[in-house]
Amino acid sequence: MKPVSQEEYTRMQAEDWEWAKALIQCQIDDKRPGVQHLTNRPVINIKQMLQSSAELYGDGIAFYTKFEKGPYKTITHREVFDDVNAMGTALIANGMKDRRIAVIGETTYMWGIGYLGTVCGTGIVVPLDKELPYDELRNLIIEAECSAVIFDEKREDTFVRMMQEGGTSLELLISQDRRKGADGILSQWELLEEGRRLIADGDRSFLDAQIDSREMSIIIFTSGTTGMAKGIMLSHRNIVADLMVSPTLVDFLPSDIFFSVLPIHHTFECTCNFIMPLYKGGAIAHCEGLKYIVKNIQEVHPTFLLAVPAIFEALHKAIWKGIRAKGKEKTVRKAMKICNAAKKLNIDLTNLFFKEIKQTLGGRMRMMICGGAAINPEILEDLQSFGIMALQGYGLSEAAPMGALNPENKPKSISCGIAFPGFDARINEPGADGVGEICLKGDNIMLGYYKNPEATAEVIKDGWFYTGDLGYIDDEGYIVITGRKKNVIITKNGKNVFPEELEYQLSLHDEIVESMVFEGDSGRGDGDKSGDTLIVAGIYPDWALIKETMGDEAEDDEAVRKYIWSIVDKVNAANPGYKMIKKVNLRHTEFEKNTSRKIRRFVEDNKKTL
Repeated sequence: MKPVSQEEYTRMQAEDWEWAKALIQCQIDDKRPGVQHLTNRPVINIKQMLQSSAELYGDGIAFYTKFEKGPYKTITHREVFDDVNAMGTALIANGMKDRRIAVIGETTYMWGIGYLGTVCGTGIVVPLDKELPYDELRNLIIEAECSAVIFDEKREDTFVRMMQEGGTSLELLISQDRRKGADGILSQWELLEEGRRLIADGDRSFLDAQIDSREMSIIIFTSGTTGMAKGIMLSHRNIVADLMVSPTLVDFLPSDIFFSVLPIHHTFECTCNFIMPLYKGGAIAHCEGLKYIVKNIQEVHPTFLLAVPAIFEALHKAIWKGIRAKGKEKTVRKAMKICNAAKKLNIDLTNLFFKEIKQTLGGRMRMMICGGAAINPEILEDLQSFGIMALQGYGLSEAAPMGALNPENKPKSISCGIAFPGFDARINEPGADGVGEICLKGDNIMLGYYKNPEATAEVIKDGWFYTGDLGYIDDEGYIVITGRKKNVIITKNGKNVFPEELEYQLSLHDEIVESMVFEGDSGRGDGDKSGDTLIVAGIYPDWALIKETMGDEAEDDEAVRKYIWSIVDKVNAANPGYKMIKKVNLRHTEFEKNTSRKIRRFVEDNKKTL
C-alpha cells in the first residue's frame, strides 16, 4: 500500500477492528438453527491473523509436510509466523516491496511461505496454475506485471527460458527446492536465512509494513470452461471475512488435521484448506500426490478432508467395491439403516458396524466437505451413514471462495447449503418454479476483474455479485443449484433444460464415467433451429466395465451404443418430454478439460464422437 502517517494508519486499523467486531456480532444475532458455533475471534488481515495464531497456538502443529522422501516433519504455528516474517523481510531486501510476485508449484510448505511472505506486507501475490502451458504462463506473467516468480524444480526450466527470451517484467527467479542459489536463480531456503539475519540485526521493514485490508493484494486467474482467463482481484478483507464466518456452520477444532490434496492455487484449497486451519489452530497435512492418497492418509490420520466430487466419487466407489468383493452389501445396507435410526435417538453405532471402513480413511476422519461442483447426494448420505459427516458447499473464486455451506447439525444433501452469517444470497428474476440467477452479497466478494471494468460491471451490480449459476432458495434458506446460465438450453416452446441436471442423472449409472449434454443443430442446416430442439448427450463410458458386462460384444460400437441407449432411456423415462435426450455421441476418449478438470463445453471436439 502507499505509505500513510502512523496516525492515519492507526485510524484505518481502528475501522478494520470495528468492521471485524460487527461481523462477529452478525453471528450472535443470527438465530437460524444451522448457525451453532461462534467464532469469537475477530481478525483484520492475514498477517495479524498469523501473529495471533502464533500467540494462541504457539507450539501446536501447523504442518505435516515432507521436504524429501521419508517420514512427515512437523512445523509449529510459531515457526510458520517466523518463516513468513523472514521470507517477507528478504523479499523486501531484494527490491520486491510493492511488487507483484507469482507463486507456482506443487502444494508444499515452501509454496505457502512464498505466498504468505508476499501478501503479508511485501506486495501483491499472484498464484498460478502449475498445469498451464508455457505460452499461457508467459501471458499471465506479463498481464499481472510480475517482478518475481517463486517456483518448484519442475517449473525451473520454464522460467529460465522466460527470462532468457525477455519481454516480461521479471527480475528475480526464486527456487522453492534449491538449497543454494546459482546461475541467476535465488534459493528460497537461503532467502529465509537472509531474512532471519536481517531481523536479528534490527530490520523491521516487513514486521512493521502497513497493510490496507481493502485494497488489491491477490490476483487469481480463473481457468474457465471457455478458456478465457480473468484476473480476480481479492483483498485481505475478502479472505478474513470468510475465515470469520465459515466456522459458524461447521466446527473447526485446533486438534483437526486437514488433509491437503487439491492444487493450492485454487481459491477453495488456498482459503479453506491452507489459511483456515492456520486461523483455527489446526494442522495441514500435505499429500504427496494422488497416487499416495491412501499411503499418506494412513501416515497422518487426518480428521478433515476438503475435496472435489471426483475424489469423493473415487473413495465412495472404492469403499463399495471392497464391500461387494466380500459379499457383504446386504449386511452393510441393513447396518446403515440401523445406524441411521439410532442417530435419530442421538446414539452412534457407526464404530460398532463400520470401524473397518473408517480405518480406510485413517481412522479419525470426522468431516468431509465437497466443493467445486455438484455431487451425487447418495455419496454424502452413505458417508454420513458410515459415521463421517459429509457436506456440500458452494463457492466461486470471486467470493474468495465461500458462497454457502451446509450446517453440520442440519444438512440437506441435495442443497449446497445456506448463506453465512453477515453474507446474503437471493435469486434474481425467479421463474414460476423459483429458479433464477443466484446472487451473493458480502465482504468476501471480489474487488473486481483485473484490468477489466466492463466485465466487472456485468457481474457486480448494486453490491450484488451475479454468479451466473441458476438455482432456487427453499423456504428454509437452503440454496439448490440447477445449472449454469450460459449452459441452459431453451426449447422452441420456451422451456429451460439444464444440462447439468441430465448429466447428473446419467452419472448415477456406473457404466458412464462422464457426459456432456448440449443442444444439437436440429434445423435444416446453416444454423436454422426451426425444428424440434435436439438434446445431445456426449458419453464417455467405463469401457472396462462395459467389457466386463458385455464380453466380446464390447468390441462392437453399435452393440455398446444400444447398451448405453438402454441407460439413456431410463433417464428419459424419468423426465418430461422436453428434457428427453434424442441423440448420443459415444466416445472412446475423455472430454477435453481445463486444469480444474472441468469439461470445456464450447470446444467443438467435445461435441463429436471420438
